[in-house]
Amino acid sequence: MTSGTITAADAGTWQLGDLTVNRMGFGAMRLTQNGAALSTARTPHDRDRAIAVLRGAVDLGVNHIDTAAFYFSPMSSANELINRALGPYPEELVITTKVGPGRGPSGDWLDWARPQDLRGQVEENLRQLGRDHLDVVNLRMNGPASIADRFGALAELREEGLIRHLGLSNVGADQIAEALPIAPVVCVQNRYGIATRRADSDDVLRICGERGIAFVPFYAIAGEGRESGAAAAAESEAVSAVARAHDASPAQVRLAWTLQRGPHVLAIPGTGNPDHLTENVAAAALRLTGDELRLLTELGRHTG
Repeated sequence: MTSGTITAADAGTWQLGDLTVNRMGFGAMRLTQNGAALSTARTPHDRDRAIAVLRGAVDLGVNHIDTAAFYFSPMSSANELINRALGPYPEELVITTKVGPGRGPSGDWLDWARPQDLRGQVEENLRQLGRDHLDVVNLRMNGPASIADRFGALAELREEGLIRHLGLSNVGADQIAEALPIAPVVCVQNRYGIATRRADSDDVLRICGERGIAFVPFYAIAGEGRESGAAAAAESEAVSAVARAHDASPAQVRLAWTLQRGPHVLAIPGTGNPDHLTENVAAAALRLTGDELRLLTELGRHTG
């Protein structure tokens, strides 16, 4: 398919609390990564190109950007690039960030944040983004542990006005249920894609839809390539066949499949390449048939 005048608005909209976003968004992780993202071997993308990609995304109607203070390379950080490219921020732009994981100045991974550490992580995001509050903060978890103490700490920061809305990342149904009595949850960000879904992903997807919570897949394009990108994953013939039928790329098919999993599903594909950005946003207008959706969904029936 060709992009034409397709914009992120062609995917429709969803509410993150009182914030309206186009369902086609942008993930900032790959702006500072090349190849093995978030590993110790990083080659930063050209800063000017990264800034151009961010501005191009907004020009194409993207008003939801996903980022984190721990997205950085030796030469730049995603938050700093967002600030440089888009500040002063358009009123309609929603920036979602994550807390939980920690990285030292040299990029080494630290212990996950304790409840008392989360204020510092939130304040670091505020400083890097140049904002007085954060639109959405996702608490990223590392396994099925209780989230009450950490989510409660973020709820206190929300009451102080440092955070507008709260979300969760890498969680199961029990953790969502544990969080809801503490504070409203506007989004859940989990690994989700064709043949790369967590065992409980479809249950979480359904629960989010029933409760009006946005479900935000990551690695929707990369699949098993994960941080290394889509090129590292062997492409399924079924995905390729659907792509040929629509004169589309496999990446566009993967994005369209996720968006058609429910009206509450948001896409946050990331790239440092302007051409890939245009291609990704064009997937906002790609509509797969019922047979194609069933075929692609079946690919992930038995994955963990």
